[in-house]
Amino acid sequence: MGSQMKMFSGPRLGFLRPTILSTSFTGLPVTRCFSTTSPALDWLTPKYAERSKSPKGRPHVATGGSSRGTTVVWGDYGLRMKDHDRRLPAQHLKIAEETIKRRLRGMKYTLYKRVSANIGVYTKGNEQRMGKGKGKFDYWTARVPVSRIVFELKGDLHEKIAREAFRLAGHKLPGLWEFVDKSTPPVVGITKLGNGVTLESLKRARRSPALGTENLPNPPKSTSSSTSPTAPQ
Repeated sequence: MGSQMKMFSGPRLGFLRPTILSTSFTGLPVTRCFSTTSPALDWLTPKYAERSKSPKGRPHVATGGSSRGTTVVWGDYGLRMKDHDRRLPAQHLKIAEETIKRRLRGMKYTLYKRVSANIGVYTKGNEQRMGKGKGKFDYWTARVPVSRIVFELKGDLHEKIAREAFRLAGHKLPGLWEFVDKSTPPVVGITKLGNGVTLESLKRARRSPALGTENLPNPPKSTSSSTSPTAPQ
């Protein structure tokens, strides 16, 4: 045992001893292990987790005559929902985005996303008893109302190329979609403005007042037969 220790002693352990380097570290670049800039926000995942589980709910559909979100704002062309409101999973939105980028590969453009997948969906397994909570987290989704623009394109692109890219993306998303541009009129609900249809005409009462009561300050209200007083017998 002593001979073995003597074999590993002396100058043979020189490579294990710490040595002082003659070169200085002033010429080496200084790198940080952290970043002072905030990370880019992901439109398919919210920045913070939900404190409470989101209810299923339904997309908010403006019924007071609002046309917000139905026109192209930042880009030149857009993809707008056509049939009715629904929830769009983040995975479907991601596939649609990748489809647009694959079709426009090598071109100069900017893709804008008008929705954000910030609603959590929770599911339970099969043959689960009622109660015992809402379930475990499954995926993120976005509540998209009818006539809402989801994607916008801006750049040195021909209209036919943008239309083709949005057509391919619409096939990856559930529902019906339409191609719009800067000249496309806004939409209130499912009614497009233009061609004589204005916001004032939509807000106007559809039932005309009785004859001869147009100029009265308080025109009489029509009563149905069920509420009319009965004649004495």
